[in-house]
Amino acid sequence: MTSATSGQYASVKSISGVSIPDTKLVQEITEFIRDTETELLFNHSSRVYYFGALAGKQRGLKFDAELLYAGAMFHDMGLMPDHRSPADRFEVDGANAARDFLKERNIPRQDLDTVWTAIALHTTPGIPQYMHPIVALVTAGVEMDVLGLKYVEYSEDIRNAVVSEYPRTPHFKEDILQAFYDGIHKKPETTFGNVNADVLADKDPKFKRGNFCSVIRNSAWIG
Repeated sequence: MTSATSGQYASVKSISGVSIPDTKLVQEITEFIRDTETELLFNHSSRVYYFGALAGKQRGLKFDAELLYAGAMFHDMGLMPDHRSPADRFEVDGANAARDFLKERNIPRQDLDTVWTAIALHTTPGIPQYMHPIVALVTAGVEMDVLGLKYVEYSEDIRNAVVSEYPRTPHFKEDILQAFYDGIHKKPETTFGNVNADVLADKDPKFKRGNFCSVIRNSAWIG
């Protein structure tokens, strides 16, 4: 991975021994996300990094902090209009955006694939925790900040420190659900078989879920 002389870029607060890497790549990611995403998503993604990195420290995992930062910061990019494809899941759109960004900066292919996978799978429960640490920790950060999973494993002081740096809105739970809806409601077919169908069902009374059993029964196969 790329690196830079410590202190060359803006320092970021350390929380329980975890901080955002002080490198050129991280600075470029931060500037890009600030310029592209809403404040709601920027702060959410920053908290995802901290909670993910703290989970990695708690679990004794070895991971590249720059790659984790890239995965955390780009994980919701697919919700933004300029990075929203007409037919792919928003997770794939975010993964593609991250890969393109990192590829332009000559990040190795293996690292590109790791970040891509981490973003693509961040709403697929039950799988990421068994994969590469970057994949596992992006999901861990998302699950903590959005779902409150493992909430009690982070002390009150740590939770408060993270939120103090990157505030939650007064009604973050509803705000993030609305952000999800705004990013996916024009392509409801992409929610088939995933948690985003719950968002559409909650926000749109006319939404009809795809049914896995019906797909099987109505396939071209006989018997």
